[in-house]
Amino acid sequence: MHADTLSRRTVVFVNLAHTLDHFVLLIYPTAVIAIAAERGLDYGTLISLATGSFIAFGLFSLPMGWLAERLGRRNLLAIFFGGCGLACLGASTATSPIAFAAWLLVLGTFAAIYHPIGSAMLVTHARRLGRDLGWNGVWGNIGAASASGVTALLSATLGWQAAFVVPGLVCLAICVAFLALVPGDGDGTDRRKGGAGVIAVARPVALLAVFALALMAGGMTFNVTTIALPKVIDERLGLALPLALTGSLATLVFMFGALTQLAMGRLVDRFSLPTIFVGISVLQPVGLALAATTTGAPLLLGLVLAMAAIYGQVIVNDAMVARYVPATYRAKAFSVRYFLGYTTSGFAVPLIALLHGQGGFPVVLGAAAAFGATIFLCSLAFLAIAQPPRAVSRV
Repeated sequence: MHADTLSRRTVVFVNLAHTLDHFVLLIYPTAVIAIAAERGLDYGTLISLATGSFIAFGLFSLPMGWLAERLGRRNLLAIFFGGCGLACLGASTATSPIAFAAWLLVLGTFAAIYHPIGSAMLVTHARRLGRDLGWNGVWGNIGAASASGVTALLSATLGWQAAFVVPGLVCLAICVAFLALVPGDGDGTDRRKGGAGVIAVARPVALLAVFALALMAGGMTFNVTTIALPKVIDERLGLALPLALTGSLATLVFMFGALTQLAMGRLVDRFSLPTIFVGISVLQPVGLALAATTTGAPLLLGLVLAMAAIYGQVIVNDAMVARYVPATYRAKAFSVRYFLGYTTSGFAVPLIALLHGQGGFPVVLGAAAAFGATIFLCSLAFLAIAQPPRAVSRV
Protein backbone atom coordinates (compact mmCIF):
# COMPACT_ATOMS: atom_id res chain seq x y z
CA MET A 1 0.00 0.00 0.00
CA HIS A 2 1.23 3.49 -0.85
CA ALA A 3 2.46 5.43 2.19
CA ASP A 4 0.08 8.35 1.54
CA THR A 5 -2.93 6.05 1.36
CA LEU A 6 -1.91 4.24 4.53
CA SER A 7 -1.44 7.52 6.38
CA ARG A 8 -4.81 8.90 5.29
CA ARG A 9 -6.60 5.72 6.35
CA THR A 10 -4.72 5.62 9.64
CA VAL A 11 -5.73 9.19 10.50
CA VAL A 12 -9.39 8.42 9.69
CA PHE A 13 -9.47 5.38 11.98
CA VAL A 14 -7.53 7.19 14.74
CA ASN A 15 -10.16 9.92 14.64
CA LEU A 16 -12.98 7.36 14.77
CA ALA A 17 -11.25 5.68 17.70
CA HIS A 18 -11.09 9.00 19.54
CA THR A 19 -14.84 9.45 19.07
CA LEU A 20 -15.59 5.97 20.36
CA ASP A 21 -13.15 6.24 23.28
CA HIS A 22 -14.93 9.22 24.79
CA PHE A 23 -18.36 7.93 23.82
CA VAL A 24 -18.14 4.53 25.50
CA LEU A 25 -16.71 5.93 28.72
CA LEU A 26 -19.57 8.43 29.02
CA ILE A 27 -22.45 6.01 28.35
CA TYR A 28 -22.79 5.06 32.00
CA PRO A 29 -22.90 8.59 33.53
CA THR A 30 -26.09 9.24 31.52
CA ALA A 31 -27.53 5.71 31.56
CA VAL A 32 -27.20 5.76 35.35
CA ILE A 33 -30.15 8.17 35.51
CA ALA A 34 -32.39 5.54 33.89
CA ILE A 35 -30.79 2.70 35.87
CA ALA A 36 -31.41 4.55 39.15
CA ALA A 37 -35.09 5.00 38.28
CA GLU A 38 -35.45 1.33 37.33
CA ARG A 39 -33.56 -0.14 40.31
CA GLY A 40 -34.64 2.38 42.95
CA LEU A 41 -31.03 3.20 43.90
CA ASP A 42 -29.59 6.66 44.55
CA TYR A 43 -27.27 8.47 42.12
CA GLY A 44 -24.28 8.53 44.49
CA THR A 45 -24.33 4.76 44.95
CA LEU A 46 -24.58 3.99 41.25
CA ILE A 47 -22.09 6.55 39.93
CA SER A 48 -19.46 5.27 42.35
CA LEU A 49 -19.53 1.93 40.50
CA ALA A 50 -17.64 3.63 37.64
CA THR A 51 -14.61 4.37 39.85
CA GLY A 52 -12.65 1.34 38.67
CA SER A 53 -13.35 2.17 35.05
CA PHE A 54 -11.79 5.61 35.24
CA ILE A 55 -8.85 4.51 37.37
CA ALA A 56 -8.13 1.72 34.85
CA PHE A 57 -8.45 4.27 32.04
CA GLY A 58 -5.46 6.11 33.45
CA LEU A 59 -3.52 3.27 35.06
CA PHE A 60 -3.37 1.04 32.00
CA SER A 61 -2.31 3.87 29.70
CA LEU A 62 1.16 3.70 31.28
CA PRO A 63 2.36 0.39 29.75
CA MET A 64 0.93 1.10 26.28
CA GLY A 65 4.09 2.71 24.92
CA TRP A 66 6.05 -0.38 26.00
CA LEU A 67 3.44 -2.73 24.51
CA ALA A 68 3.46 -0.78 21.24
CA GLU A 69 7.13 -1.65 20.75
CA ARG A 70 6.28 -5.35 21.00
CA LEU A 71 2.81 -5.71 19.49
CA GLY A 72 2.70 -2.74 17.11
CA ARG A 73 0.51 0.33 17.34
CA ARG A 74 -1.90 -0.89 14.66
CA ASN A 75 -2.51 -4.18 16.49
CA LEU A 76 -3.10 -2.38 19.79
CA LEU A 77 -5.64 -0.06 18.18
CA ALA A 78 -7.46 -3.11 16.78
CA ILE A 79 -7.55 -4.57 20.30
CA PHE A 80 -9.00 -1.24 21.47
CA PHE A 81 -11.90 -1.44 19.01
CA GLY A 82 -12.67 -5.09 19.71
CA GLY A 83 -12.21 -4.89 23.48
CA CYS A 84 -14.44 -1.85 23.91
CA GLY A 85 -17.12 -3.48 21.78
CA LEU A 86 -17.15 -6.66 23.84
CA ALA A 87 -17.08 -4.72 27.14
CA CYS A 88 -20.11 -2.65 26.10
CA LEU A 89 -22.03 -5.80 25.21
CA GLY A 90 -21.05 -7.27 28.57
CA ALA A 91 -22.21 -4.17 30.47
CA SER A 92 -25.63 -4.48 28.84
CA THR A 93 -26.07 -7.83 30.60
CA ALA A 94 -25.25 -6.52 34.10
CA THR A 95 -27.92 -7.22 36.71
CA SER A 96 -26.07 -6.37 39.93
CA PRO A 97 -23.78 -3.60 41.23
CA ILE A 98 -20.82 -6.01 41.15
CA ALA A 99 -21.49 -6.86 37.52
CA PHE A 100 -21.76 -3.19 36.57
CA ALA A 101 -18.48 -2.41 38.33
CA ALA A 102 -16.70 -5.39 36.72
CA TRP A 103 -17.77 -4.66 33.15
CA LEU A 104 -17.05 -0.95 33.54
CA LEU A 105 -13.57 -1.88 34.79
CA VAL A 106 -13.02 -4.01 31.66
CA LEU A 107 -14.27 -1.14 29.51
CA GLY A 108 -11.87 1.31 31.15
CA THR A 109 -8.95 -1.08 30.62
CA PHE A 110 -9.52 -1.37 26.87
CA ALA A 111 -10.35 2.34 26.55
CA ALA A 112 -6.93 3.11 28.07
CA ILE A 113 -5.28 1.95 24.85
CA TYR A 114 -6.46 4.81 22.68
CA HIS A 115 -4.83 8.00 23.93
CA PRO A 116 -1.16 6.96 24.14
CA ILE A 117 -1.35 4.84 20.98
CA GLY A 118 -3.77 6.92 18.92
CA SER A 119 -1.99 10.17 19.73
CA ALA A 120 1.40 8.75 18.74
CA MET A 121 -0.07 7.38 15.49
CA LEU A 122 -1.71 10.72 14.71
CA VAL A 123 1.48 12.72 15.28
CA THR A 124 3.38 10.26 13.05
CA HIS A 125 0.92 10.51 10.15
CA ALA A 126 -0.17 14.16 10.51
CA ARG A 127 0.38 16.56 7.63
CA ARG A 128 0.16 19.66 9.83
CA LEU A 129 0.47 19.04 13.55
CA GLY A 130 -1.81 21.74 14.97
CA ARG A 131 -4.54 21.36 12.37
CA ASP A 132 -4.66 17.57 12.60
CA LEU A 133 -4.57 17.63 16.41
CA GLY A 134 -7.45 20.11 16.33
CA TRP A 135 -9.58 17.94 14.08
CA ASN A 136 -8.71 14.85 16.13
CA GLY A 137 -9.87 16.74 19.20
CA VAL A 138 -13.13 17.61 17.47
CA TRP A 139 -13.74 13.93 16.71
CA GLY A 140 -13.10 13.06 20.35
CA ASN A 141 -15.44 15.78 21.53
CA ILE A 142 -18.12 14.57 19.14
CA GLY A 143 -17.94 11.29 21.03
CA ALA A 144 -18.19 13.00 24.40
CA ALA A 145 -20.90 15.36 23.17
CA SER A 146 -23.08 12.73 21.51
CA ALA A 147 -22.77 10.20 24.36
CA SER A 148 -25.22 12.06 26.58
CA GLY A 149 -27.82 12.65 23.85
CA VAL A 150 -27.59 9.23 22.19
CA THR A 151 -27.52 7.37 25.51
CA ALA A 152 -30.52 9.33 26.79
CA LEU A 153 -32.45 8.70 23.57
CA LEU A 154 -31.71 4.97 23.51
CA SER A 155 -32.43 4.61 27.23
CA ALA A 156 -35.74 6.45 26.96
CA THR A 157 -36.94 4.53 23.88
CA LEU A 158 -35.34 1.07 24.01
CA GLY A 159 -34.05 0.78 27.57
CA TRP A 160 -30.62 1.45 29.07
CA GLN A 161 -29.32 -1.91 27.83
CA ALA A 162 -29.59 -0.69 24.22
CA ALA A 163 -27.40 2.28 25.14
CA PHE A 164 -24.55 -0.22 25.58
CA VAL A 165 -25.45 -2.74 22.86
CA VAL A 166 -25.58 -0.31 19.91
CA PRO A 167 -22.15 1.30 20.52
CA GLY A 168 -20.70 -2.15 21.23
CA LEU A 169 -21.78 -3.43 17.83
CA VAL A 170 -20.42 -0.27 16.16
CA CYS A 171 -17.02 -0.83 17.82
CA LEU A 172 -16.86 -4.41 16.57
CA ALA A 173 -17.82 -3.42 13.02
CA ILE A 174 -15.13 -0.72 12.91
CA CYS A 175 -12.59 -3.22 14.27
CA VAL A 176 -13.22 -5.50 11.28
CA ALA A 177 -12.95 -2.58 8.83
CA PHE A 178 -9.74 -1.33 10.45
CA LEU A 179 -8.03 -4.72 10.21
CA ALA A 180 -9.02 -4.99 6.55
CA LEU A 181 -8.05 -1.47 5.45
CA VAL A 182 -4.97 -0.70 7.57
CA PRO A 183 -2.47 -3.57 7.15
CA GLY A 184 0.33 -2.12 9.28
CA ASP A 185 1.77 0.78 11.25
CA GLY A 186 3.60 2.50 8.41
CA ASP A 187 6.02 5.39 8.78
CA GLY A 188 4.47 8.75 8.05
CA THR A 189 7.13 11.00 9.56
CA ASP A 190 8.05 12.39 6.14
CA ARG A 191 4.49 13.65 5.73
CA ARG A 192 4.83 16.30 8.41
CA LYS A 193 4.61 19.38 6.20
CA GLY A 194 5.18 22.54 8.11
CA GLY A 195 5.85 20.66 11.32
CA ALA A 196 8.23 22.23 13.78
CA GLY A 197 11.25 20.51 15.28
CA VAL A 198 11.68 19.57 18.92
CA ILE A 199 11.85 22.65 21.14
CA ALA A 200 14.88 22.79 23.44
CA VAL A 201 14.52 24.33 26.91
CA ALA A 202 17.06 25.41 29.52
CA ARG A 203 15.32 23.79 32.53
CA PRO A 204 13.60 20.62 31.28
CA VAL A 205 13.16 19.01 34.72
CA ALA A 206 11.40 22.06 36.18
CA LEU A 207 9.25 22.34 33.06
CA LEU A 208 8.32 18.66 33.32
CA ALA A 209 7.34 19.04 36.99
CA VAL A 210 5.05 21.99 36.26
CA PHE A 211 3.51 20.20 33.28
CA ALA A 212 2.93 17.04 35.33
CA LEU A 213 1.08 19.02 38.02
CA ALA A 214 -1.05 20.70 35.35
CA LEU A 215 -1.87 17.29 33.84
CA MET A 216 -3.03 15.88 37.19
CA ALA A 217 -5.16 18.92 38.00
CA GLY A 218 -6.49 18.91 34.44
CA GLY A 219 -7.47 15.25 34.76
CA MET A 220 -9.63 16.14 37.75
CA THR A 221 -11.40 19.05 36.04
CA PHE A 222 -11.89 16.99 32.88
CA ASN A 223 -13.49 14.01 34.57
CA VAL A 224 -15.44 15.84 37.28
CA THR A 225 -17.04 18.07 34.67
CA THR A 226 -17.69 15.51 31.92
CA ILE A 227 -19.00 12.81 34.28
CA ALA A 228 -21.22 15.14 36.32
CA LEU A 229 -22.49 17.26 33.42
CA PRO A 230 -25.74 15.37 32.60
CA LYS A 231 -26.76 15.24 36.27
CA VAL A 232 -25.73 18.89 36.84
CA ILE A 233 -28.11 19.97 34.08
CA ASP A 234 -30.81 17.60 35.34
CA GLU A 235 -30.54 18.93 38.90
CA ARG A 236 -29.43 22.57 38.63
CA LEU A 237 -31.00 24.00 35.48
CA GLY A 238 -34.22 24.78 37.32
CA LEU A 239 -36.50 23.06 34.79
CA ALA A 240 -38.22 19.69 34.95
CA LEU A 241 -36.89 18.19 31.71
CA PRO A 242 -37.30 14.65 30.31
CA LEU A 243 -34.15 12.54 30.13
CA ALA A 244 -33.79 12.88 26.35
CA LEU A 245 -33.83 16.70 26.53
CA THR A 246 -31.37 16.72 29.43
CA GLY A 247 -28.99 14.62 27.36
CA SER A 248 -29.45 16.93 24.37
CA LEU A 249 -28.51 19.99 26.44
CA ALA A 250 -25.42 18.19 27.70
CA THR A 251 -24.52 17.39 24.09
CA LEU A 252 -24.87 21.07 23.15
CA VAL A 253 -22.49 22.10 25.94
CA PHE A 254 -19.95 19.50 24.80
CA MET A 255 -20.12 20.81 21.23
CA PHE A 256 -18.67 24.15 22.30
CA GLY A 257 -15.63 22.21 23.44
CA ALA A 258 -15.34 20.72 19.94
CA LEU A 259 -15.31 24.16 18.35
CA THR A 260 -12.62 25.30 20.78
CA GLN A 261 -10.41 22.35 19.93
CA LEU A 262 -10.56 23.19 16.25
CA ALA A 263 -9.56 26.78 17.01
CA MET A 264 -6.76 25.57 19.30
CA GLY A 265 -5.35 23.44 16.50
CA ARG A 266 -5.06 26.51 14.29
CA LEU A 267 -3.48 28.56 17.08
CA VAL A 268 -0.87 25.86 17.77
CA ASP A 269 0.45 26.30 14.22
CA ARG A 270 0.73 30.08 14.67
CA PHE A 271 1.63 31.00 18.26
CA SER A 272 3.91 29.79 21.05
CA LEU A 273 2.55 26.97 23.20
CA PRO A 274 3.29 28.61 26.60
CA THR A 275 1.29 31.72 25.58
CA ILE A 276 -1.65 29.62 24.38
CA PHE A 277 -1.48 27.62 27.62
CA VAL A 278 -1.98 30.74 29.74
CA GLY A 279 -4.80 32.06 27.56
CA ILE A 280 -6.90 28.90 27.57
CA SER A 281 -6.33 27.86 31.19
CA VAL A 282 -7.75 31.06 32.70
CA LEU A 283 -11.21 30.14 31.40
CA GLN A 284 -11.44 26.95 33.48
CA PRO A 285 -11.73 28.45 36.99
CA VAL A 286 -13.89 31.31 35.68
CA GLY A 287 -16.40 29.01 33.98
CA LEU A 288 -16.53 26.45 36.78
CA ALA A 289 -16.93 29.13 39.47
CA LEU A 290 -19.81 30.68 37.52
CA ALA A 291 -21.50 27.28 37.15
CA ALA A 292 -21.02 26.55 40.86
CA THR A 293 -22.73 29.73 42.00
CA THR A 294 -25.64 30.02 39.54
CA THR A 295 -28.59 28.17 38.03
CA GLY A 296 -30.50 28.45 34.76
CA ALA A 297 -28.93 30.29 31.81
CA PRO A 298 -25.85 31.54 33.75
CA LEU A 299 -25.17 27.94 34.78
CA LEU A 300 -25.16 26.88 31.13
CA LEU A 301 -22.85 29.78 30.24
CA GLY A 302 -20.40 28.73 32.95
CA LEU A 303 -20.48 25.12 31.75
CA VAL A 304 -19.87 26.24 28.16
CA LEU A 305 -16.82 28.31 29.19
CA ALA A 306 -15.45 25.48 31.32
CA MET A 307 -15.99 22.83 28.65
CA ALA A 308 -14.37 24.99 25.97
CA ALA A 309 -11.30 25.54 28.18
CA ILE A 310 -11.06 21.90 29.30
CA TYR A 311 -11.16 20.49 25.78
CA GLY A 312 -8.97 23.24 24.36
CA GLN A 313 -6.38 22.33 26.99
CA VAL A 314 -6.27 18.76 25.67
CA ILE A 315 -4.98 20.01 22.30
CA VAL A 316 -2.35 22.17 23.99
CA ASN A 317 -1.15 19.24 26.12
CA ASP A 318 -0.80 16.90 23.13
CA ALA A 319 1.01 19.57 21.12
CA MET A 320 3.45 20.06 24.00
CA VAL A 321 4.36 16.37 23.99
CA ALA A 322 4.77 16.45 20.20
CA ARG A 323 6.90 19.62 20.25
CA TYR A 324 9.03 19.07 23.36
CA VAL A 325 9.65 15.27 23.15
CA PRO A 326 11.83 13.58 20.46
CA ALA A 327 9.97 11.15 18.16
CA THR A 328 11.83 8.12 19.57
CA TYR A 329 10.28 8.60 23.01
CA ARG A 330 6.92 9.99 21.95
CA ALA A 331 4.71 6.90 22.43
CA LYS A 332 6.11 6.41 25.95
CA ALA A 333 5.72 10.14 26.66
CA PHE A 334 2.06 10.00 25.64
CA SER A 335 1.65 6.98 27.94
CA VAL A 336 3.03 8.94 30.89
CA ARG A 337 1.02 12.04 29.91
CA TYR A 338 -2.29 10.16 29.99
CA PHE A 339 -1.29 8.07 32.99
CA LEU A 340 -0.79 11.24 35.04
CA GLY A 341 -3.97 12.87 33.79
CA TYR A 342 -6.37 9.98 33.91
CA THR A 343 -5.13 7.94 36.87
CA THR A 344 -5.47 10.96 39.13
CA SER A 345 -8.82 11.75 37.60
CA GLY A 346 -10.04 8.24 38.38
CA PHE A 347 -10.67 9.59 41.86
CA ALA A 348 -13.13 12.06 40.34
CA VAL A 349 -15.99 9.57 40.61
CA PRO A 350 -15.79 8.99 44.39
CA LEU A 351 -15.08 12.71 44.81
CA ILE A 352 -18.31 13.55 42.97
CA ALA A 353 -20.25 11.08 45.10
CA LEU A 354 -18.72 12.42 48.34
CA LEU A 355 -19.09 16.12 47.59
CA HIS A 356 -22.56 15.71 46.10
CA GLY A 357 -23.65 14.12 49.35
CA GLN A 358 -22.13 16.98 51.37
CA GLY A 359 -23.56 19.95 49.50
CA GLY A 360 -24.77 19.04 46.03
CA PHE A 361 -23.28 20.21 42.76
CA PRO A 362 -22.29 23.71 43.94
CA VAL A 363 -19.67 22.00 46.10
CA VAL A 364 -18.67 19.59 43.30
CA LEU A 365 -18.20 22.40 40.79
CA GLY A 366 -16.46 24.59 43.37
CA ALA A 367 -13.87 21.87 43.89
CA ALA A 368 -13.41 21.59 40.13
CA ALA A 369 -12.88 25.37 39.98
CA ALA A 370 -10.08 25.03 42.55
CA PHE A 371 -8.34 22.45 40.34
CA GLY A 372 -8.84 24.81 37.40
CA ALA A 373 -7.11 27.60 39.33
CA THR A 374 -4.18 25.24 39.90
CA ILE A 375 -3.88 24.72 36.15
CA PHE A 376 -3.82 28.48 35.57
CA LEU A 377 -1.00 28.91 38.10
CA CYS A 378 0.91 26.10 36.38
CA SER A 379 0.49 27.85 33.03
CA LEU A 380 2.09 31.01 34.43
CA ALA A 381 4.98 28.97 35.81
CA PHE A 382 5.35 27.15 32.47
CA LEU A 383 5.52 30.48 30.64
CA ALA A 384 8.29 31.66 32.97
CA ILE A 385 10.32 28.43 32.76
CA ALA A 386 9.98 27.58 29.05
CA GLN A 387 13.05 29.49 27.93
CA PRO A 388 15.57 28.17 25.36
CA PRO A 389 19.09 27.26 26.46
CA ARG A 390 21.53 30.17 26.44
CA ALA A 391 24.09 30.11 23.70
CA VAL A 392 27.65 29.60 24.92
CA SER A 393 29.82 32.50 23.83
CA ARG A 394 33.27 31.77 22.44
CA VAL A 395 36.20 34.15 22.98
